[in-house]
Amino acid sequence: MIRNFHFADLFTLANGFCGVGSIFQAMRFSTTGERQYLYTAVAMIPIAMIFDLLDGRVARWRHTASPMGRELDSLADVISFGAAPAAIAFATGLQSVIDQIILVFFAACSIGRLARYNITADQLSTPEGKVKYFEGTPVTLNIIPLAVTLFAFSHGDLYPVRIFNMEFHLIIFLYLLFACTMISKTLHIPKP
Repeated sequence: MIRNFHFADLFTLANGFCGVGSIFQAMRFSTTGERQYLYTAVAMIPIAMIFDLLDGRVARWRHTASPMGRELDSLADVISFGAAPAAIAFATGLQSVIDQIILVFFAACSIGRLARYNITADQLSTPEGKVKYFEGTPVTLNIIPLAVTLFAFSHGDLYPVRIFNMEFHLIIFLYLLFACTMISKTLHIPKP
């Protein structure tokens, strides 16, 4: 399998490495409470974004795009921009049952969004092979609810609410909004 890798795939794997590392750091924060682990977990997401940007650029520059590369890219993106933000949000305290259901939905929508991209990319691409727009928001935008969560966490308030004896955090609805926009078929975002 290693012989089938292209140079661009190394950037894709680095993206996935950042996502897995981010999850590990969030888990370490959960067990120790030491904030440097949380900040490291969050910092790894923009680094994953850089690798995600570079893998596509390198593949086009070297004319080495492949179906395996596209699948690797989606798998790495699910980890870095779906699972890792959900894990970090959980580690910061979004842990009620409702919070968890929405975070699972958020991660599942990331998976669905990337699967749809993989099966529609050929239909949506130009003759040069570049996709003109995203259907739904790209998963990399999931850094936004993560940044808002980190900001709220660092200021000591995730906005807990209790209604009908059910606890949740208001900030969780940002994850719900982003989950829904990822799977929207009518929302078209121009691809840079």
